[in-house]
Amino acid sequence: MDLCSSPAPGRADVTSGVRRGTMRLLASLGLSPLAEVTLPGGRRLDLLALARDGRLVAVEIKSCRDDFLSDSKWQLYLDHADAFYFAVPADFPADLLPAEEGLIVADRFHGEILRAARERPLAAARRRALLLRFGRLAAARLHGVTDPDARLGDLRA
Repeated sequence: MDLCSSPAPGRADVTSGVRRGTMRLLASLGLSPLAEVTLPGGRRLDLLALARDGRLVAVEIKSCRDDFLSDSKWQLYLDHADAFYFAVPADFPADLLPAEEGLIVADRFHGEILRAARERPLAAARRRALLLRFGRLAAARLHGVTDPDARLGDLRA
């Protein structure tokens, strides 16, 4: 069954499962992932993970062929991380994805890196700005969990 032609909840379930498995994978590798990170310019990255050494790893989740083919904004994310991965379900046609980008295959239980991402070191000023954004977003989300009525402005997204 092609999930792209199925109702939206089918795709949403696949995306949610891939997100969960990818976050578990990243955490098992010592990275701290955040979902739905808004970048400068307003684009929203599916996952951004912080490594112990300060490197940032971006992950764009694609649920199916049409999801990838209808979206070219992922190229804008390359300048906002040291490494970039696509995360896809096991039945995704991986040959569609650019060979120079990293590849993770995941389901709701776990993920596996099939192709390592190319390293693109960030400039110091951009790294600092992104690390501040990451930290403030993580803190705001935690604050929102402990105090759902808190007025956090636009930091939760």
